[in-house]
Amino acid sequence: MPDNNISSNKRIAKNTLLLYARMLYSLVISLFTARVVLNALGAVDYGIYNVVGSVVSMFVFLRTAMGNSTHRYVAFALGKGDQQQLNKVFSTSIIIHFAIGIAIIVLAETVGLWFLYNKMVIPEERMVAAQWCYHFSVITCFLSVICVPYDAEIIAHEKMGVFAFVQMFNSTMNLVIAYLLVITNSDRLILYGLLLLSIQVLNRVFYGFYCSRKFEECHFTWMKDMSLIKEMTSFAGWSLIGNMIWVAYTQGTNILLNMFFGPVVNAARGIAVQVQSVIKGFVTNFQMAVNPQITKTYAAGELKQMHSLIFSSTKLSFFLLFMFFLPLFIEAEWILEIWLKNVPDHSVAYLRLSLLIMLFSPLVNPIETSNNATGDIKKFQIVVGCFNIFIVILSYVALKLGFPPESVFVVQLAISSIVLFVKLLLVRKKINLSIREYVVKVLLRLALVALISSVVPLSLFYLLGQTVMNNLLIIVVSVLCVVISAYYVGLSNHERTIITEKIRERIKINKSK
Repeated sequence: MPDNNISSNKRIAKNTLLLYARMLYSLVISLFTARVVLNALGAVDYGIYNVVGSVVSMFVFLRTAMGNSTHRYVAFALGKGDQQQLNKVFSTSIIIHFAIGIAIIVLAETVGLWFLYNKMVIPEERMVAAQWCYHFSVITCFLSVICVPYDAEIIAHEKMGVFAFVQMFNSTMNLVIAYLLVITNSDRLILYGLLLLSIQVLNRVFYGFYCSRKFEECHFTWMKDMSLIKEMTSFAGWSLIGNMIWVAYTQGTNILLNMFFGPVVNAARGIAVQVQSVIKGFVTNFQMAVNPQITKTYAAGELKQMHSLIFSSTKLSFFLLFMFFLPLFIEAEWILEIWLKNVPDHSVAYLRLSLLIMLFSPLVNPIETSNNATGDIKKFQIVVGCFNIFIVILSYVALKLGFPPESVFVVQLAISSIVLFVKLLLVRKKINLSIREYVVKVLLRLALVALISSVVPLSLFYLLGQTVMNNLLIIVVSVLCVVISAYYVGLSNHERTIITEKIRERIKINKSK
């Protein structure tokens, strides 16, 4: 058991480093390309693309639901060491995802197209470009759906180097796209949609080639295992409820903002989401490296090891996120001005509220993963879905009553805090998780780190004038305060010992070189 734990920890650490290398590269590229694309398209076209993508994303809940099922069953079969079951899961998921892709095309090109024509607030002179962009987005969505089984195989086998390579390639191609938008004389919005589609085509070709060469089970075999199809689709069916609600309160709120305020407000939200996605990616990468281990430990019946993974991954991912959150939250206005020059209205408030909402992500992800590992997700999805649907309902009511667009984010923040505790209560009995232990070992430590590390940077922000040197000082102090408080307050003695030993080992290796 100890050897297995050490091997798992080393694999998680290696995969995390690979994913973070990708994220550091993608961070620089994404922040630069977002600025170039915004300036090249303009606020109106950027907002149009953002909201058009939202309409297509309304149908992606089908992909996400089945994707959760595929990830779970592939990782579970690997945990059991059942090669035959792995091939069945892969082939079955190929059939199911192709069917889902076709269903998305049908829905998007009928219901979605009607919604685009009749409900979206788009300037008449840009409607043709919006239509082309919409069709490209639909095809892009289809290709991303049929890539899910391959994506699940790579993650479950913990080949994060390949995953990192693909994402770095995508970031590089986005940089090329930004350059082409600047130099082109054609319609930039149409070209943007077409070029993003081309990236997805290349991804599909690479994933298929790599998985078929590296993984024995990744050879499609036509089979009609109705019991497996029923089991996987049943899991996906209940997951579908939660994902429909997720799409409703993310893309649905974006559409609400468009209906009440127009595409310029969508541009401001798009900027906030862009920053949020990049920063959240650091946490997602760490948890992506841990999630297969959570499922595998459950499949092997190692619940104590599973609890340890949940606690440690939650704390470490929160600290990593907070290290970026604190300086961004404090210096949001200055950073956006440096980054974009022309900052759309509401962008600063949107960014700060989005960052606050994002703090719940590292807490809920391990809980959701552990619940999915059990395979019993019916009650979980129904209850959580009922809470989340209030985000859209209350957001609509707030906007209808004349509240500002920021009220949508305030509603989501309030409901997200409630949902965290609801999820904990729902999963505790399935995996024998002690709520008291989780609160003491995780939540209290996170709260203390957040409080302690914020005091000095916030004091400097209010006491010092707004100069470049002062702003940079606050950013550096913020990061240092988070690192120090996380190490001495957030981590347990055992966790500090492990980290210290790892650092000493790394120093010795570097000196020997």
